[in-house]
Amino acid sequence: MASKTTAACLTWRTFGPFTLHSPRTLSALNIRKCSANLATQRDKTPKRSPYRPAVSSTHDWIGPPNPLSNLRPIVYRVPENESELEKRLRHLRQETEDWNHTFWTKQNFTFNKEKDAFIFSQLNSKGLTVRDEQGRRRALNSEEMAVFYKGFLDTNRIRHANYNKEWYRRNFTITLLMARVALKDIWRTVSERRRKNNGTPAT
Repeated sequence: MASKTTAACLTWRTFGPFTLHSPRTLSALNIRKCSANLATQRDKTPKRSPYRPAVSSTHDWIGPPNPLSNLRPIVYRVPENESELEKRLRHLRQETEDWNHTFWTKQNFTFNKEKDAFIFSQLNSKGLTVRDEQGRRRALNSEEMAVFYKGFLDTNRIRHANYNKEWYRRNFTITLLMARVALKDIWRTVSERRRKNNGTPAT
């Protein structure tokens, strides 16, 4: 959590220069769920880019969307003289990011695998191949796909409900820790000003 340091977030790219982002994008990016329309992945193991910038003492680093989870990885700043409360907050946020990445990587893999199987079965029942005479991939219409979407949601209803409960629990704890850190910073600032004023001779 940024306090007395420069309130900004930096983003890294696998290729290309670093650029600045608004500080408010961090919380939004941290809670954004991924969409389930990415390309089919055959590897169930969550992977991260091997390139990660060095930890900064003043900024959080935000990376490009992960191709598996579609979530942006974050390297949280480690402020100078980090308190135990700040460390606890940072570790929880990082652990929550990793938990999110793992969940949505597996969920997206399952979604795409079952979607491909559904499309194949529907085309096969019509006596059609996956690709037409020109080599283009065949697609089902929206009404046919709605059957799959509803079935997938029904099958994963409990899993999604459990995810939401755990997410709200984590987010609530993170919010409380952020509030405690902010109050502690305010109290430290007020105390320093009082000591400074008391030590200044009257004119």
